Amino acid sequence: MNEFQVGERVYPYPRFAKNDTKRAGTIGGFSEYILIPNAKLNHSLYRIPENISDKTACLIEPFTVGCRAARRALSKKNNNAVVFGCGTIGIAAAIALKYFGVKKVLICDISDFRLHIAQKLGFEICNMNTENFEEKSSAYSGTAMSLNGQAPDIDIFIDAAGAENILNLFMEHGKIESRFVSVAVNKAIRSLDLLHLTYSQKSIIGSGGYMPCDVKDVFQIMKCGKWDIERIITNEFMLDDIEKAIRTASDIDNALNVVIKF
Repeated sequence: MNEFQVGERVYPYPRFAKNDTKRAGTIGGFSEYILIPNAKLNHSLYRIPENISDKTACLIEPFTVGCRAARRALSKKNNNAVVFGCGTIGIAAAIALKYFGVKKVLICDISDFRLHIAQKLGFEICNMNTENFEEKSSAYSGTAMSLNGQAPDIDIFIDAAGAENILNLFMEHGKIESRFVSVAVNKAIRSLDLLHLTYSQKSIIGSGGYMPCDVKDVFQIMKCGKWDIERIITNEFMLDDIEKAIRTASDIDNALNVVIKF
């Protein structure tokens, strides 16, 4: 029995789209048509709720990645968090943290253009090139104890940027029992002071991809209307201009999320 009708708006879940989790990155994001063999509802294909616009729906996939990072952070009500990286996944993680009940979320980046968008979405911001992170985060969240003395009262550090100094910053300024989540793609080999982690009871957590529960939460986030998510899309191009679109997407001072229209 066919569970879908021609003309329905659907979201293809990459992990199961080809019935092979190893092919999650091969379904063809820029293709005009995508084949989903033996499609199953709420498994390989999800119906997009009517009150999510087409434009917002374009962001479902990166939002699920950000939502997974927020979930992996073991978010708790009244926690404070900082997200490094003001791209789509970083902003998605920040929104998901708030959705999960985190009290205060600071977003850090080096692009004033992108930080301004995050600020319009209701987040406190910090430009790492022009502001002192420790001073800004302490003023925003208060202070708590770390092994190195007073530190910003931040429970969750999410790295959605991949810069080398972010883990170092967590090791130096993370308070006791704080948690670091790496969602940025970074294959660099790093050394860690395990004795410091042991005595400070800190955690370092990996977050890759997403699970069905993240898709469901993203639908709820997008449906609730609390955040103007479409604001994240700064540019739209037709498929014939895809090369220009990709170049534009890499311009952090003038673009954030770029959408290809068919």
